[in-house]
Amino acid sequence: MIVYLDENCFQRGFDDQNHLRIKMEALACQDIFQRAEAGELDLVWSFMLHDETLQCPFPERKVAILRLSTICRVKVGPNENIYNHSVRIQKEYSLSVKDAIHLACASYIKAELFLTCDDQIIKKIKRLENIEILNPIDYIRKEV
Repeated sequence: MIVYLDENCFQRGFDDQNHLRIKMEALACQDIFQRAEAGELDLVWSFMLHDETLQCPFPERKVAILRLSTICRVKVGPNENIYNHSVRIQKEYSLSVKDAIHLACASYIKAELFLTCDDQIIKKIKRLENIEILNPIDYIRKEV
């Protein structure tokens, strides 16, 4: 199964773990990374994830996320199809440019899941083509 993780999933382990939801999302993301390392999932690393990671102002996060990127078996570089699709997604669902690019990348590589901790994305769009859009906690709940 090909799974595209939003940048916030890679970052979640570094967020304030005193909040129960954040801690649960961090644990769900950790489980997903372990499943990928075990070969149960194919995670995606896109040019947009790489760009957002490089913009991270915290060096320790940046290094840790770049290490995590090495378990991602599917790589996506920029191309015109992704750009055009992201423009359509942005307009249709009123998403940010970055969120639309992430979803366009997921669509381009035919991911089955797009996981995000961003409630706004999930509220605006539950499914894009054949991609189910979920919070990592909800994904783990479905798998158990």
